[in-house]
Amino acid sequence: MRTLQEHNSISVVIPTLNAVGTLTDCLAALSGSGLVCEVTIADGGSGDETVSVAQASGARVVAASRGRGIQLAAGVKATTGAWLLFLHADCRLAPGSETAVRSFIEAPGAAGHAGYFALALDDPAPAARRLERIVAWRCRVLGLPYGDQGLLISRSLYDELGGFAAIPLMEDVDLARRLGRKRLMPIAACVTASARRYRDGGYIRRPLRNLLCLSLYFAGVAPRWIARLYR
Repeated sequence: MRTLQEHNSISVVIPTLNAVGTLTDCLAALSGSGLVCEVTIADGGSGDETVSVAQASGARVVAASRGRGIQLAAGVKATTGAWLLFLHADCRLAPGSETAVRSFIEAPGAAGHAGYFALALDDPAPAARRLERIVAWRCRVLGLPYGDQGLLISRSLYDELGGFAAIPLMEDVDLARRLGRKRLMPIAACVTASARRYRDGGYIRRPLRNLLCLSLYFAGVAPRWIARLYR
């Protein structure tokens, strides 16, 4: 389905690993948005029904070695759109995102920038609202949106930057650093992410662990070692 003009066509790439519990909602939100021309699932060897769910939705499935950066890079190779939208499988675009995305990609000079969404967590707890505010501050002040906020980028700029690095962790931070704060812009819409990892890991403990991983990355520690700590 091609719902946008050819030069504004959007290909969605979603990395997955045993994501059957959330992928259905993610794909349903995309299907109802009228935004995309194709969806590619880059699967890292799921042992559940992730692949069959993706195929049933009409998405293309690409098998890749495990590791989010590796999977994303593999997924891009199977796409044709002029724009690339990267999403996590436990995230879904909010209703009405189409208008904001259209405004972003049709703005003058849009191909030279990348856009990210505001983060919303599907948890009514006050701790979730605090974390959302911290994320907004991190993006505004540090210019570091994470992968669970989605990333919309023109293929030309993606190729110019060399794409996602083939690393197991911090692929989103690595690309954000190469983009630089001036080329990162907020999109006036939000993406709703599953709060399960925060409920399970703790709204204080998990962000502190993420901060430690980020600090180690900026200190020059190899992502493969940080990935062990993250898991």
